[in-house]
Amino acid sequence: MIYLYVKKYAKIALFLACLASGATKVYAQQDKMFSQYMFNMLALNPAYAGSRDVLSMTGLYRNQWSGIEGAPQTATFTIDMPLNRERVGVGLQVYNDRLGEWNETGALASYAFRIKVGDRSTMALGLQGGAISLRWNLADVITSVNGGDPAFAQNISKFLPSFGTGIYLSNDRSYLGFSVPQLIKNRLLGNGSTASAVVQRRHAYAMGGFVISLSPSLKLKPSTLVKYVEGAPLGIDGNLNVWIADRIGIGTSYRRNQFNSYENLKANSGVYKQDAIVGMIEVQLSDQLRLGYAYDRMLNNLKTFGPNSHEFMLRYEFGYGKNKILTPRYF
Repeated sequence: MIYLYVKKYAKIALFLACLASGATKVYAQQDKMFSQYMFNMLALNPAYAGSRDVLSMTGLYRNQWSGIEGAPQTATFTIDMPLNRERVGVGLQVYNDRLGEWNETGALASYAFRIKVGDRSTMALGLQGGAISLRWNLADVITSVNGGDPAFAQNISKFLPSFGTGIYLSNDRSYLGFSVPQLIKNRLLGNGSTASAVVQRRHAYAMGGFVISLSPSLKLKPSTLVKYVEGAPLGIDGNLNVWIADRIGIGTSYRRNQFNSYENLKANSGVYKQDAIVGMIEVQLSDQLRLGYAYDRMLNNLKTFGPNSHEFMLRYEFGYGKNKILTPRYF
């Protein structure tokens, strides 16, 4: 094992060093994470494109484990719209994800074929494709090895393809979806052998939510997101939002992960542990402009370091007609 001191964050760099060394098998969730997933669905499921029936733009910034240098920071921007009398949805997602000396930037285009399955329900089949740029500044890592460690002798830069798919069933009051945003298992490091290869793992997402009217001015909006990737924690997010007069949403989420050792993975067993509890607020400032904020309070072992996470969301929508933009859209 190599012991590191990194100018940004020693524990994050140690995790990256284990990947770079190729000395052991590494199982970790690689995809970016959001607390406000219900407001940023195109980043998870390409079949979501066009589902809001208007030209919709969403920006989201997440500062995870605030106060710790080198901790994850993620910024995304999505834009999507319906075409051909709402039979088709198209979208574009660009993002940047940073973790210590790791930097990932992507641009992905989405296409959704939408089929009416009822008076007010639509099923969409989605595809997305694009490119990802990865840069790993290993030469910036300071190690305790005299003369430097050869595993950190040079930076790594890659340009990789991305392709994913999803399905999304929705109406004005509920939704259900499943997606695998990255089907290609790109090789990040190593020569392809089982012992040394580091590859992108396929991530699968299952999502669902609905709205319950408690009164003309009060609505309850529960939702959930289940995340799975081979060899990594099974993540489960449960969320409950209360909407007041279709203008203000106040809610909370609870997130837990299933942590496994490699031996437990082979035995198909593991232990669920708390990850975070989230408070969030969403404000519809006008018929077209929406703001959101989420605050994550860590419940796992990382709480010893005292970090919490902040997430900001901004959405703006262009209505093609007044009757469309005034229709409440909860997802």
